[in-house]
Amino acid sequence: MTFHRMIFAGLAAGCFVLKAGLAFAAGQYGPGVSDTEIKIGNTMPYSGPASSYGTIGQSDAAYFAMINERGGINGRKINFITRDDGYSPPKTVEQVRRLVEQDQVLLLFNTFGTPPNTAIQRYVNDAKVPHLFIATGANKWNDPQHYPWTIGWPPSDRIEARIWARYILKSVPDAKIALLYQNDDFGMDYLSGLRAGLGDTAERMIVATQSYETSDATVDSQIVSLHGSGANVLLTAALPKFAAQAIRKIFAIGWKPTHLLTRAANSVGTVMRPAGPEKAVGIISETFLKDPTDPQWQETIEYREWRAWMKKYNTLGNVADSLTVYGYTATQAMVAVLEACGDNLTRENVMKQAASIHGLKLPMLLPGITISTSANDFAPIKQMQLERFDGNTWQLFGEVLSGSGG
Repeated sequence: MTFHRMIFAGLAAGCFVLKAGLAFAAGQYGPGVSDTEIKIGNTMPYSGPASSYGTIGQSDAAYFAMINERGGINGRKINFITRDDGYSPPKTVEQVRRLVEQDQVLLLFNTFGTPPNTAIQRYVNDAKVPHLFIATGANKWNDPQHYPWTIGWPPSDRIEARIWARYILKSVPDAKIALLYQNDDFGMDYLSGLRAGLGDTAERMIVATQSYETSDATVDSQIVSLHGSGANVLLTAALPKFAAQAIRKIFAIGWKPTHLLTRAANSVGTVMRPAGPEKAVGIISETFLKDPTDPQWQETIEYREWRAWMKKYNTLGNVADSLTVYGYTATQAMVAVLEACGDNLTRENVMKQAASIHGLKLPMLLPGITISTSANDFAPIKQMQLERFDGNTWQLFGEVLSGSGG
């Protein structure tokens, strides 16, 4: 059976198609579900070194609040339980166990960060709890054979790194590349993806790498060291706090590399403006979402509906912060899956629907980018587009690209 549903009546541009090969039997419920409620669990770094990402959880909650005001999903209100883990894996384990064993949530949604999700992945898979659309781009989340209950959300960091490699080979053939990266799986995915994308030229082109710890006060010394390598290209794979520091230090020492900034830290509101927009002019990044500061979207129906949602439901959010768009869009996908489940709200059926998405279009995805999954493919989004910062906003350029030759 193929379902054609609207996410909600006002989002005409957000229609989608989900294939669900199951006849719904009324009242089949898993933990956390009743005739009136669906419990969903989440962890976010509302404190700690990645606290700027707490905006995502705040946006998730705001979107579910709108859905509840409009009657819920198939008549059931969402009870969204989000807890602070401080971007600390041991605390994530503690909070997730509480969500699963005490709160009895149906599923985990949009839990943030590569190290925190790594710490809980085996536990939630052993417990057979859906671990859906998690807010991290690590390549490891697309592994349905070994982790059949975990599905990622954004394009993988390795896909992004491969796109960077192709851009460098085409646009800066004499590149001497320096890389600043976080010293964990998040950063290492970019390093390995870049090397793989550059192929035989990697050893010659990558002239310097520097890592940082999330406990570091600054990355100033790393930037000075990378500058000293003679590199003319810098790839920064960092959290917003450290990306903003890097931009400021690069400007202060007069270094002018081709600066490539990963999508994890390209928010105008939380990175570019704190760093000083004039210091960030010319930086290149990648995205799969419409940037809320880009004037080309601001007269569209999709943008106006997002802005109205921000004004009414996400009042604490920064309209210049692309992370609000991230949370808004990921939650729309979660709602689509739950709608497709109908009254069969078992954990098994939730996973079946999450792994059966075909060409889902959402309002704030870039044109040409859709969401698809299958039983053998747990990578919902595989495409991005390059963008350049002009001192006020990001300007898209080039075509929509994939990490496998697009």
